[in-house]
Amino acid sequence: MRTINHWINGEIVPTSAERTGAVYDPATGQQTAQVAYATGDDVDAAVKAAQAAYPAWRDTSTVKRARVMFKFLELLQRNRDELARIIASEHGKVVPDAAGEIQRGLEVVEVATGIPHLLKGDFSENVSTEVDLYSIRQPVGVAAGITPFNFPIMVPMWMHPMAIATGNTFVLKPSERDPSVSNFVARLYAEAGLPDG
Repeated sequence: MRTINHWINGEIVPTSAERTGAVYDPATGQQTAQVAYATGDDVDAAVKAAQAAYPAWRDTSTVKRARVMFKFLELLQRNRDELARIIASEHGKVVPDAAGEIQRGLEVVEVATGIPHLLKGDFSENVSTEVDLYSIRQPVGVAAGITPFNFPIMVPMWMHPMAIATGNTFVLKPSERDPSVSNFVARLYAEAGLPDG
């Protein structure tokens, strides 16, 4: 039986999981895979990889980060049918509903492509006597998302495109009920040029 493992530092990490959970095809009621439950060591490895990648990604220009988002958007659009099929096979949504969920997630990626403009700071002169005010938008580090089963691509895409585009790194804990689409999305990020970690 197929085991769904973790994507850590740019690759699927095969594990001999201490615990696994069944992944079902709701249309048939049949178990189609098992998902490896993360251990503390697995979580530590994911966070350490994200921490190690953070300084270089933070220092990557906003234009280069936007290019990764544009490529990621293109790959999501190109693979929309496959993504919808994966969601339907594990969540139980019909494919058109899964495609609608993907569309709503794509809209966040579209916003993330404009990150060079969105990260501009502000400057206000003389907000008080001889006092100027300015703001700088900077990445903060490793971000994390723990997402529910009911929207396995949309809810994570409310989080990771903006976190990544703004120069942060991201660790996702998807639902154990429908995890395969998250690994597929991670592969698309790698193909789009996102560095490991």
